[in-house]
Order: sequence, then structure tokens, then C-alpha cells
Amino acid sequence: MGLTAEQANWLRQRFDQRVSTDLMERKIYSHDVGVMPSLVKPLIGKAIADAVVQPEGEDEVVDLMRWANEARVPLIPRGKATSGYGGVLPIEGGVTVDFWRMKRLLEVDTEALTVTVEPGIVWEDLADELAKEDLALRLYPSSAPSSTVGGWLAQGGFGYGSFKYGAFPENTVSARVVLPSGEARTFEGDDLDLVADAEGITGIITEVTIRLRPAEPERVIGARFAETDQLTEALEAVVDQDLPLWSVSFINPEMAMMKNMRPPEMEHGKPVDHDRPEIPEAYVVVFVFSASDAEEAEDALGAIVERSGGKLIDRSLAEHEWGERFSIMHVKRLGPSLIPTEVVVPLGKLGQALSDIEGSVRLPLVIEGMVAKGEGEPEVVLLGFIPHDERTLGYNLAFGLSLSAIEQAKRHDGRVYGSGLYFAHEAEEILGTERIQKLRAFKQETDPYGVMNPGKVLGNGNFLGSFMQVAGAFEPLVRRVGNLAKMPIGERIEGAGRRGVPDEVAWYAYTCAQCGYCVDPCDQFYGRGWESESPRAKWFFLKEYMAGRAELTQEWVDKFIACTTCELCNVECPLELPNEPSWLTMRGELIHEREELTFPPFEIMRASLEKEHNIWGSYRNDRADWAEAGLDQLPDEAEICYFPGCTASYVEQDIAQSTACLMHKAGVEFTYLGEDEACCGIPMLMAGLWDTWEEIMRHNIRAMKRRGVKTVVTSCPACWLVWKEYYPRWAEKLSIDYPFEAKHYSEILAERVRSGDLVFDKPVDMRVTWHDSCHMGRAGGIYEPPRELLQAISGLEFVEMEHNRENGHCCGSVMSLVADPPAAKRIGDVRLREADDVAAEAVITSCPCCEVQLRVTAEKTGRDLPIIDLGAMACDAAGIEHPDSTAYALEMWATFEAMINLLNPQPMADLMVDLLPEMVDAMPYGMGGMMRAIGRVPGGGTILRAMKPLFPTLFPMLMPAMMEDVMPDMLEAVEKRVPMPEHMREQMPELMPRAMENLMPKMLPAIVPLIGDPLIDYLQEG
Repeated sequence: MGLTAEQANWLRQRFDQRVSTDLMERKIYSHDVGVMPSLVKPLIGKAIADAVVQPEGEDEVVDLMRWANEARVPLIPRGKATSGYGGVLPIEGGVTVDFWRMKRLLEVDTEALTVTVEPGIVWEDLADELAKEDLALRLYPSSAPSSTVGGWLAQGGFGYGSFKYGAFPENTVSARVVLPSGEARTFEGDDLDLVADAEGITGIITEVTIRLRPAEPERVIGARFAETDQLTEALEAVVDQDLPLWSVSFINPEMAMMKNMRPPEMEHGKPVDHDRPEIPEAYVVVFVFSASDAEEAEDALGAIVERSGGKLIDRSLAEHEWGERFSIMHVKRLGPSLIPTEVVVPLGKLGQALSDIEGSVRLPLVIEGMVAKGEGEPEVVLLGFIPHDERTLGYNLAFGLSLSAIEQAKRHDGRVYGSGLYFAHEAEEILGTERIQKLRAFKQETDPYGVMNPGKVLGNGNFLGSFMQVAGAFEPLVRRVGNLAKMPIGERIEGAGRRGVPDEVAWYAYTCAQCGYCVDPCDQFYGRGWESESPRAKWFFLKEYMAGRAELTQEWVDKFIACTTCELCNVECPLELPNEPSWLTMRGELIHEREELTFPPFEIMRASLEKEHNIWGSYRNDRADWAEAGLDQLPDEAEICYFPGCTASYVEQDIAQSTACLMHKAGVEFTYLGEDEACCGIPMLMAGLWDTWEEIMRHNIRAMKRRGVKTVVTSCPACWLVWKEYYPRWAEKLSIDYPFEAKHYSEILAERVRSGDLVFDKPVDMRVTWHDSCHMGRAGGIYEPPRELLQAISGLEFVEMEHNRENGHCCGSVMSLVADPPAAKRIGDVRLREADDVAAEAVITSCPCCEVQLRVTAEKTGRDLPIIDLGAMACDAAGIEHPDSTAYALEMWATFEAMINLLNPQPMADLMVDLLPEMVDAMPYGMGGMMRAIGRVPGGGTILRAMKPLFPTLFPMLMPAMMEDVMPDMLEAVEKRVPMPEHMREQMPELMPRAMENLMPKMLPAIVPLIGDPLIDYLQEG
């Protein structure tokens, strides 16, 4: 039915930019990790939210609840959608409520050992915060890197730590919940039954208080068992002897086999040599306990394992498996899809149940088990997945095997793990008759209109519930058919692409587990706040696009380009997918191949680069000016060449001067390309302008060869990444000889410090922190050399920010800064808050782009926090004078930011409106005179408005012939809007026409609708 205009209006007025009615955004917030078979999906209908809102506090939740209850609009609470049974699917439309903005830690009670949090806080983040207080979680889910506290309470269930502490609701002190009436009530004790496991059907959780434990080092022991009865005997003995274990989990032989088969992680197109031990193809158990219990637990466990016919495994293997506990879905790389089947069985019947489940499902079935004890009878949660391919008809058939696992579990007094949407008809078996009756009575009292999450727990899941009941009744037949739907196991990349999506990108889109681990850490996401910006959403969109259910609009082209290339998603991904490299591949497809519009400022940069070999609108013959600051004459040829790059050459010259002076002082002989140096080209690579990228690459390689260079040394991490990774890969692809290695200058100087050839003899009294640049950190692994230099400086107090090295946050520069300066400021502020938290007096980094961005952020957020270049700091310690380029860098950035703001549709439309007289005069074929004449005659306005639908077709035809005549006036209008240094102003008459030649045909579809009415008004007014 959808929202009425009045309802949509209310949401916009109350939530402003924190509501979205965009169709694709709504789709993204209307799915979970499960993939429903194509033949089953029609049973639940449209299942797309009508809007998504992001409340910031309980007061907004109260208002939303009262409005929804009065308007009879369904509300669907959504944590991170890490379950696969449809609990967050909006089967009746309505409004999905996203709690990303309600993720604060409210209070820690160290005496009572409790913590109170908002519902949207992610478990892993909470654990990190508690560790600062020497506290730890009692238990957490296997999806802790992405799932939320509120989501798990609503879902219910077990996790790591459940052996000692039972189910999560048993460890919850209280929950504050807003009911449909708008009343906020605190539930505790037995009343928590009305919230826990209820999947949001009774209200929206706004606060949760949970019990904690003191932090203590963990010890891990692993064992292997060949048979299910051996496994069961050992686990029962562990329970009978009441061993002080915290967590007990295991995998089945199929899981071990597929973990051994999974492809290697790839970095820059090459496999990464990670330590990946061979896992025995057996039932492998990991026992975890506190270090204080080690003596009692270790001896007893060894005896139990031996008596049960098992064997202990190397501790290193056990610790490796425990370290990968959040990566249960990494076997999806071999799918590319997974069919989930999750059940709970009594521990005493585990062996029989496991044997029957594995025997009934003839397709590969990978299982992770968790033993849950707590205060009740011990149970085992079996999280099972069947690798398959959702693109095939066989997936529909094999999906029925999830029912087979459930039916086998029921034969042994087991049950479905959670109800969700698919198993709402099983809720009574899951929760018990008494709880269901209690829930139903409360629901009838507080939610008579059924506003809260329709179809879950107390419903039958629309037609789906009836279908699942019928399918369950015919399970033997379903099983026979499902077992025929075999699929090969392993990556099958070739031929995966559809609608122009490259094969490898297409395969990874289907492989993505949609686990959400990449969402919150993604700076593109948290800089903008909507999940469509995240890697998870990009993969989901590509699947929708390839299936013909979405179109590749300019908005989505922009989302692929806007990635800052920080690569944190690659670190977080449990499947080790090459996320960021895939976006680079898509840039090539979208911009280079399809000639879609890149971010407009890159066209100005390209014009400058092609004319003067730099992106800053400066002259080529000024590139070497920085080297005149007291450096000795550099040789024309040398084995080492310093490559400072554009920003250090023109804007932040202190970087280039400091680097060169330090290498000179350290006795490093090097040459320099001078005016023959061109931009490294990475802006063009990331912008998808690959023709220009290739030309620049060829130029720089030729220039280096002419000077006999063997090692290219950079100060800019992006330049380093280009010379280290991108140039050699492209050179191989284009059959270009590439005889160079690349080093960052910090690597060379750290070696000279160790050898004593470089000494810092001037103390620097300052407390500083180090910002790891993404392009030389995560992308290159250069972490220690810069720290060695800082730690070698006498008097310097060096402190680490909370997120450092491979987990360091991005500054928000490059693509975000070029595309969306306000988002870049929010991203940079996250980083600078970490510097504030450690009371740093300055942030040190070595990246020109990071320095610009962090300085801009510091200025915009009112911080008096210096951002200092590593070379400048080292020069201070070495007694070398150097300039401070901060003021000029901010001045130049002001020019670029003004240009970025101008090159958006509305500002460009405003500029063109100012130029309407000149534009009409410049129209070819007498069109301008004719339109003026129409505007003057009686009824001319009506005629012009009738012509308005033709404007989007007319203007692209007329504009090329108009530009030459209009350009002088356009340049004058641009200069009024963009403050420019003299050298840039001088070049604009050449740069602007080049840029507009590429931009105008692609921008006009967005601009013309904005100038239609002003044009008609102008023509009528004469």
C-alpha cells in the first residue's frame, strides 16, 4: 500500500536527513544474510519497507511509535540483519527502524559488573570499550564484529561463552522498551520474556543492561574426534565433571575440509602468504577457559579426550581456530551461496542427531556447534550451511534440505534455533506454550493494531508459514529431490558476469556473506550514514543489478567511485574478499569503458595534468622550485630517484624539502626528475580516467629509465603504492619493461638510524601520535619504519591512537574529499577524536593528502591541533631548517573546495542561469532568436512550457556549438565563485574548456531540469 504523502511528510519533518524513501536504500534495509529461493520468494510478496528511519534517541523512538500506532503503519526494528530467517523482513511494508545512531555506552557499573548500552552498539565495539575497564563480556554471538546488543536480545540464542553462562537473555538484567502507545517501560526478571526472543513484536528496545565478568587471559585447548559418539562422550564428560570451561565449540569434518580448500586472500592481484595450518578432517573441538583455571582444566581435558578416543591437537592450531571464530562463513567463497539450517539438540543425543543430520543431507553440509550449559540442561546449537548457488534452479530444490536437518533434530528432541519469518509456525516449540501464551496476551493488550514487526513469532509468516508446514510434512520427498541438486565446490569465476559486470566482481557479489562486518568500519559509510555507501550494500546492489531488479544510475556510479580506497573492508571481511580492488575494477568498467560521469573535479585535474603534468593547476616549470631551498646539486643520474609527487612539489613543499634534506644528511645519493616528473597518476586511476592514467604512467617510466634509476623513493604513500603495485601490474599487462623497486623514504631513513648514519641530536619536547596512511599501511604493510624514526627522537613522547596499524582509521581524503567535503570532515573528525583521546599535542603523518585533509578537519572543527609531516619533525630533531606549508595548503584547499562545490548540478545550474543572456545569444541555427520571439508574443509562456520536455534533448545538441562563445563569460563567472591563485587563473582559459568538453554532455541531464523554468521566465521577461 505504501505511505501516504502526509505520512512521508511527517517522517521527513521529524527525522530530516535521517529518513530515506529511496527504493534501493529501502531494499538494502529490507533483507538479511539469507537468500530466499526464487520460487519461494513470491510467497511473502513485495517485502520492501516504505521508508527507513534512523532515530538518535529514545525521545524520537517514542514519537515514531505514537505516530505509527495512530497511523497503523508497521514498524520493523533492525539491528544488523545478521540472522538468516527473515526476522527483519517487512512483509507488510511500513518503516524499518535502523539503530546505527543509537550505539552509545551509557554506564558501566564496575562493582555490580553490569553495563548499560543503547541497542545499536556492536558487540565487538562494546568488548573493546569494556577491556579499558578490565572487564569482559560473559558471552557474545558468532557474529560479534557486526551484530548488535539489541538485535541479539530480540533474536535470543547462544554464543561463545554459553557453556558457562547459558543463553543471552539469562545474562540480561533489564531492557528498556518503548511500547506502541509510546510508553517507555523497563522490563526485568520474568518480564524479560516479553522482550527476549520476541523479535521486536512487542516494542522497540532503547536500552539494555547486561551482566559482565572480570577480564582475564584466555587459554585454549583443541581436540579431534573421528566419530560423533566419541565427540558426545567427551562433551558429556566435560559437563559431568563440571570443568571450569567458558566456551566449548566444534566443527564437523566437512567444515574442516572446506576450510582447507578455501582460496587464498588476494592483495593487489597476488595471493597473500598467510599462516593457514591444515585442519584435520574430523570433529575438531576448541575448549576455552580462563588462565586461572588452566591447571584444573588442562589435565582433566587431556584425560577426557584420551578416554573418549580422541586426540589433542597442537595448541597453535587450537589458537588459530579460536582466532577465526568469527569467520564461520568464510567457506562461502566455495559456494557462492549458503543454505542455512540451524537447530538445537540435547547434548545427550548429539551423536545420534549429528549422524542422522549428516546422513540425511547428501550435499556438503558444514556445521559449527556450540555447547550451551548455563543453569539448565546442556544443549548443543548446530549452525549448519549447505554450499550451493542461488542463481540455479537446483538452489530451490536444495533449500528444502534445511527442513531435513530440522526434522532429524526433532526426532532427537531437538528444535529449530530461531523462528524469524520462515519458522514463525514453530514458535511454540522454540519458546514453549506458556511463553507464547504470555506473549500473545501482552501483544493483544499493547499492540492491538499489530504495528510491531508483523508476521513474526505469533504470525505464520504470511503464506510462507503454511508453505513451510506443508513442505515439512513431505520432508522425505523434499529430501530425495534436494539431494539430487548437487553443485561443484570451488570458485567458478569465469562467465559469472552479467550486464557488463566483470566476471570476478560478479562472483564476489554472490559470494559476499552479507554479514555486515564491513559496514560500521567503512569510512564511506560512517561519513554519510546510509548503508548504501558500504561494501555490503554494493555487493547486494550488484546482485540486484545483474538480476535486472535495479539500474545503474549516476548515484550508484558515484557510490562506487566514492570509496576512499582505505582497504579496511578487506581487513574486516571474514571471507577475505578483495572488496576495494573490486571497486577499482568497477571504476574502469563504469568510467573508462561505459564513459559514465566521474566526479567532475577530476576533469579539471585531468586537464591540468595533461597540460602541465600536475593536478593543482600549476605550471610544469615551477615543479622543481622546492629543490632550490639549500640542497646541493643533485646528480642527473643515480640508482635512487626521489619522486615527491604533485602535492609535495607545489602545495606542501616542506614535505619534499624535509625528505630530500634528510636523505642527503643520511648519505643517500639520489637524483630527481625535476620538470620531467609528472603526477603519479593515481587520481586518474581512482577516477576511472584510465586513458590519461596510462599516458602518465608511460611518461614516468620512460623518465626513470633515462636516468638509470633502479629504486624509486617516495614521500607520498599514494605515489609509493603506484610505483610499488599499480605501475608494475599495468606494465605487465601492457608488456612494458619495469626494472624498478619502490621504497618509502621512512624505510631508508630507519635503516640509516639503525646503522648510525642518521642521528637526531636535537630534543623535541612534545607528545605526539602517528596516523597510519592507508596507502602505505594497509595497502603496503609499512608500519614500523615511521615509528622507529619517531622513537629515535630524544624528548618526543610517542603514543598510539586506539586504532592503529592495519586497524587505523582513514583520514577521509582523496575520493571523499573530492566528492563530499562535509562527509570528509566527519570522517576526519573520527580520526582526530582518537588523537584527542590520547592527549596528543600533534598528529604526525607522512601523507600529503592526509595532512591536507586532517588540517582542513582541524580547522573546520575548531581544533588547535597541529598536523605535522614526519619529515618536518625529523628535520627539527636533526637541526635542519624547513618551511611550514600549513597556511598555503589550507589556502589551496579552499580553492579546490570551492571548485568542488561549484561542479555540482545545482551550483552549475545557478551559474548557467546567470549566463542565460549569453547562452541564448550563442544558440546556433537561430534558435536563440526564435525562443526570444516566442517569449515576447502573447501566450508565449504557454508555448515555451510546452517545449520544456524537449529541453533535455535540445540542450545536449546545442551546447557544443554554444560553449566557445559562452566560455569567456563562464570563466568570469567561475572566477567570481572560486578564489584562485594567479597561476591557476592564468590557465583557466585553457583548462576549463577541456574539462567542460567532457563534463557538459554528462552533466546536462542533471542540470537542464534545474534551468528550464528560469530560462522560460527570462525569455518572457525579455
